[in-house]
Amino acid sequence: MAYKSLDSITRSDIEALGISDDVSYKLLRDLDDIIRNHGSATPPERWIEISRRILHPDLPFSFHQMMYYGCYKDFGPDPPAWLPDTKVASLTNVGGLLERRGREFLGDNYENPISSFSSFQEFSVSNPEVYWRTILDELNILFSVHPKCVLEKDASGDNPGGNWLPGAYLNPARNCLSDSSKRRSDDVVIRWRNEGSDDLPVKTMTLLELRSQVWLVAHALNALDLAEESAIAIDMPMNVESVVIYLAIVLAGHVVVSIADSFSPREISTRLKISKAKAIFTQDEIIRGDKSIPLYRRVVDAEAPLAIVIPARGSLVRVNLRENDLSWNEFLGKARNLRGVEYIAVEKPAGASTNILFSSGTTGEPKAIPWTNISPLKSAADAWCHLDIHQGDVVAWPTNLGWMMGPWLVYASLINGACMALYNGSPLGSAFAKFVQDAEVTMLGVIPSIVRTWQNSNSTSGYDWSRIRCFGSTGEASNVDEYLWLMSRAHYKPVIEYCGGTEIGGSFVTGSLLQPQSLAAFSTAAMGCKLFILGDDGNPLPPNVAGVGELALSPHMFGASSTLLNGDHFKVYFKGMPTFQGQILRRHGDLFERTSKGYYRAQGRADDTMNLGGIKVGSVEIERVCNSVDDSVLETAAIGVPPPSGGPEQLVIAVVLKSPELTNHDDLNLLKKSFNSEIQKKLNPLFKVSSVVTLPSLPRTATNKVMRRVLRQKLTQTGLNSKL
Repeated sequence: MAYKSLDSITRSDIEALGISDDVSYKLLRDLDDIIRNHGSATPPERWIEISRRILHPDLPFSFHQMMYYGCYKDFGPDPPAWLPDTKVASLTNVGGLLERRGREFLGDNYENPISSFSSFQEFSVSNPEVYWRTILDELNILFSVHPKCVLEKDASGDNPGGNWLPGAYLNPARNCLSDSSKRRSDDVVIRWRNEGSDDLPVKTMTLLELRSQVWLVAHALNALDLAEESAIAIDMPMNVESVVIYLAIVLAGHVVVSIADSFSPREISTRLKISKAKAIFTQDEIIRGDKSIPLYRRVVDAEAPLAIVIPARGSLVRVNLRENDLSWNEFLGKARNLRGVEYIAVEKPAGASTNILFSSGTTGEPKAIPWTNISPLKSAADAWCHLDIHQGDVVAWPTNLGWMMGPWLVYASLINGACMALYNGSPLGSAFAKFVQDAEVTMLGVIPSIVRTWQNSNSTSGYDWSRIRCFGSTGEASNVDEYLWLMSRAHYKPVIEYCGGTEIGGSFVTGSLLQPQSLAAFSTAAMGCKLFILGDDGNPLPPNVAGVGELALSPHMFGASSTLLNGDHFKVYFKGMPTFQGQILRRHGDLFERTSKGYYRAQGRADDTMNLGGIKVGSVEIERVCNSVDDSVLETAAIGVPPPSGGPEQLVIAVVLKSPELTNHDDLNLLKKSFNSEIQKKLNPLFKVSSVVTLPSLPRTATNKVMRRVLRQKLTQTGLNSKL
């Protein structure tokens, strides 16, 4: 859609969006006032003024778009949707640190938190000893034995990532549960609500109550007589009980095995066998609305070891248990005499395992990735530095302990003295939106597909999200219009994009509240990380040069993996990679663009790259254009398909429509023409869509990533039919 510049917008343009006469008169008057009084303002400054003075969630989103695109007409790429405020920059975690010690770190080059942030990020890479000691102090991390240094580099080449915090002993769960300058025992650290209880007050748990429950579960674990550092699985929704269990396993010195509650018996069994788990915590069932999903049955079918079964509702388990399995009450009864007795944390070396997580495993066996005692510190540090989580915040992020964002949420909130908000139910509907309001969430994490569902169903309408300070987004590439809509729900608070991986323990590229944030883009490498875009010759592009290529990482990343349980870590992440200044780079596998204005944009996996007429392009780049072509389109997947007789790849767009009735040949031809027009205008005039096929939904992994390989295989086998 072509938008007018702000000074060309008329009252009739506004009324055409369904806005009443009197409201449209006031909106145009306020807009004219901003244009008149801020004539010399830059487009970003003018946009911020409009977003603060004119826009609010009750106005049609089409008017928000009119203002945004009108403000940035002819601006070029990467228009910022949010700007840092110099008046409050020093109130952020990093801003406050730089105000106190910026000159110590950066010398005379230090100016202020906003203009000096990029220099501080570079400092975090070149001075890991100073930087990480500073951050660990800011986080109040407790060590029973302090490290002899921060990073011990490996001269042999066997471990390119080096040895972090050598000699240190600690327990991450202890750091979650201890009183500190960030919190007191009577502070609320968990707020939660069960689906179906949406009209009841939000439930709360204080640090004192959480600590007491974790101690009790840890004592009960001791009564099971498991060997030291046993692998113990959790296959449950992310609720209060699973968080308590997670912390207790870690506090007792055992190793959590993370299993998503959506997995089939076969997938559960695979993970139990790889990890050699000795026990598993699960629920009798999962209740979603009027449906009951038999979770314990899946665990039994997976031939799991000893199972401790928690009731989904009430105090009694609703299923018959196998011989030797324990109900939650029976398990806790083993430590009934120790209720309220402190459990002394088991301190382990920094490099000892604390959690075994798994990659998606869309093809073959999933990679088993051990998190060490350092990985939780990376998660907490990212939250402190980039999402600005601190005491008083309420952090919600719909996730599961089976995926890295589950443990991340535990450590990111509790170590930083914040409160986590858990909704035990589906995050897709209005009940979750109400919970965000009622729990007074200040940092809301999302994945793009959830945002798409909220927008299409209008499920957030009528709920007050004004307490939100920022959003976080991860999991897949986001969409500009969907995230403009998301920001509009909370009066244009920023979205901090957050991209990393299970093997990273957090992010490698993200955003900052000290930098302008452009929609669907990353503004900075994560603190302590250095990024490289590999050119066509496989070597890094020069620093700060725009380009597209496979992303590589500096080998020295705090919290990143150094081993795999079921694979050759060096072969997976380092073998065959180029070097930079004598250091072999770490493979990641994503395709990234570095823009002319210094932002980064994810383009999907490197193996989702297409070669169209000799030009490399990522699927996500094409999908961003196609998703906004027509209101009938819910989402798309761009696939490069080799023709049966050989030759260059043909571009096929798989489309999921909001209304499946739009499937006749003429309509699809019109859609194909629209796709071609927009792709050729916005990306490259040589790109051409060969075919459009419709799907009821896109195939996805359990972590919601689109499986384009599956689509490519189907299209290659079946030909370019209009339906799959």
